[in-house]
Amino acid sequence: MKIIVMGCGRVGSQVSLLLAEQGHDVTVIDHLDLDATTRLGPGFKGRVVNGLGFDEHILKEAGITHADAFIAASSTDNANIVGARIAKNIFKVPRVVARLFDPRRAEIYQRLGLKTISTTTMGAERIYKLVTHSDLDVTHNFGHGEVSLVAAEVPYSLAGRTVRDLAVPGEFNIVCITRGEKAFLPSTGTEFREGDILHLAVLSSALPRLQQMLGL
Repeated sequence: MKIIVMGCGRVGSQVSLLLAEQGHDVTVIDHLDLDATTRLGPGFKGRVVNGLGFDEHILKEAGITHADAFIAASSTDNANIVGARIAKNIFKVPRVVARLFDPRRAEIYQRLGLKTISTTTMGAERIYKLVTHSDLDVTHNFGHGEVSLVAAEVPYSLAGRTVRDLAVPGEFNIVCITRGEKAFLPSTGTEFREGDILHLAVLSSALPRLQQMLGL
């Protein structure tokens, strides 16, 4: 994936390094200073563009017209929301995530159709999963992100199959199913129905395999 990260602070630098290490094409936009470049380090495999992340000329230089995702992770909410809206509304970037400092603004971001991150500690891991596994809703992370709780709707291909068909011990297990307005704990013989929402505990390394089995 081609991903643009606006901002090279703690979260922006961490998620940029994480995505680059996983083989993604990462471009960082920032008014770079010594601290910012030090955070990325000499081993950073991506590209760096010096400028404002909401400047259309800078965005084009960073390759926004071909971007698969845009992450607004600067140090101010106003800059993040402007950059995210430009990426989403003008350049039609498919996946846009914005860092949020003031949780009171979350509702505004949501009305604009933007996914948000509001904590620094879990920010980099959460952004990484939202960008690379967007078809799975990561609702909670455990430890340092090694295990996640995710939600996904049962695909048509699995309707009528059972829980044992989607359980891989040591990688992921279904812990709960929401059917209609009620949730219940399934047995291995529980059959899936269309519209079921599955809640699974998943190793981060097993997310791609789960996506494959769900047909995402």
